[in-house]
Amino acid sequence: MSNSNVDPAEIAKFEAMAARWWDPASEFRPLHEINPLRANWIDQRSPVKGTTLLDVGCGGGLLTEAMAFRGADVTGIDMGEAPLEVAKLHRLESGLDIDYRQVTAEALAEEHPEQFDVVTCLEMLEHVPEPGKVIQACADLAKPGANLYFSTINRNPKSFAFAIVGAEYVLNLLPRGTHEYAKFIKPSELARWVREAGLTLTDMTGLTYNPISKHYKLVERDVSVNYMVRAIKP
Repeated sequence: MSNSNVDPAEIAKFEAMAARWWDPASEFRPLHEINPLRANWIDQRSPVKGTTLLDVGCGGGLLTEAMAFRGADVTGIDMGEAPLEVAKLHRLESGLDIDYRQVTAEALAEEHPEQFDVVTCLEMLEHVPEPGKVIQACADLAKPGANLYFSTINRNPKSFAFAIVGAEYVLNLLPRGTHEYAKFIKPSELARWVREAGLTLTDMTGLTYNPISKHYKLVERDVSVNYMVRAIKP
């Protein structure tokens, strides 16, 4: 049951690219460029130093390492074997103490409920069959009073034009087929799942990209394409 909320085709996409995860000039360049913005946004709202932090859907470990560098006691989980191996190898290069595990959030929540001060789940919800179940598992893993962070892509004509046509076909920022429009998530849908999981939504911000300057920035009023939310477990 715990492994049913996994799409093998989505896992295979990132397995195929795993060796290039830490190459900032590869198809993972956008993740490298937005990682500091996201890490800062999280750390400003809930300073992670000295906390127990879980990174759900950690992939090769970009955000995971950023949180560890900031002093968090970090666990990273993913269902992709190859990305996790890459993360473990890079952990040795970085000299960090990170616990990487191949397990779903649902299964981990059954084993270790209410264990983490901070839970992050970025760019993962649009790659699973039932995002609401992942959000519920994240809520179950969080301690009372914990901060949780989710990011995904809005579903509307603009996001289709920017996140798929623009990013994958025109600007070649991402490999073609990285995203499926039908799996994008409207803020109202994400907010509903957050509430149903017993969490309180407190912050929401958008992430925009300027193709001229080739820079990303966080813009609170624009959640039309990429966006990130913060929630708190009462």
